[in-house]
Amino acid sequence: MTSGEPRAIGALRAEVIAACRELTRLALACGTSGNVSVRLDARRFLISPTGMAYDALRPGDIPLMDLEGRWFGRRRPSSEWRFHRDVYAGRSDVGAIVHTHSPKATSLACTGRGIPAFHYMVAVAGGADIRCAPYHTFGSQELSDAALAALRDRNACLLANHGVIALGADARAALALAAEVENLAAQYCAALALGDVRLLDEAQMRRVVEKFRTYGKPDATDPDLVFAGRELPGASRSRRGRRGSHRGATIKGAR
Repeated sequence: MTSGEPRAIGALRAEVIAACRELTRLALACGTSGNVSVRLDARRFLISPTGMAYDALRPGDIPLMDLEGRWFGRRRPSSEWRFHRDVYAGRSDVGAIVHTHSPKATSLACTGRGIPAFHYMVAVAGGADIRCAPYHTFGSQELSDAALAALRDRNACLLANHGVIALGADARAALALAAEVENLAAQYCAALALGDVRLLDEAQMRRVVEKFRTYGKPDATDPDLVFAGRELPGASRSRRGRRGSHRGATIKGAR
């Protein structure tokens, strides 16, 4: 261990505990369901323990794991450690993982449904839909393999008859995405109850996915930004040449 590592581990253990308790506060988990992990470095991560009430967690209860599946600490890791390990092994962009049994998203998963392009916010998970992985026993390698396939080019997926996985750069981002998936699932369930659901087409969702690449990044070029009639790098083709007589920049649809 380096001299700075114990402090880093302590801070990340606290982050895992805070995220676990936030799962309960946001009604994304009930009892001891769900789990949270955060990456320590390229080969190790910290994960919530198995079968322990979130309000009783203390820093020493959060085990450390490596990508070989070895764990260190006084508590056994979550039974779902395999898909956490496999995501970290294959996705260097992921710094935290949240797994929930949130009510609406899990209800959809219990029908084998994912979340299609019924609303543009579906693109927040990285693509035109949020896939549903087929059912496999919890904690199994088969479940991990199915989850990784559903997460290809995505930051969230549903697990049939099970729940949700959300990925993020850190625990806060993964939690926010898990909450948004639950919100989308609630909206989709309501839309299904009303009748036929209108889906956005591939081109519409492709444009939204591109816009999300710059969302929340103040230094990035907005895809809909046009300056003096010339398209700037990253601008949308659909607005090319518009508003050419305007001076200065026009930002369309800022949120």
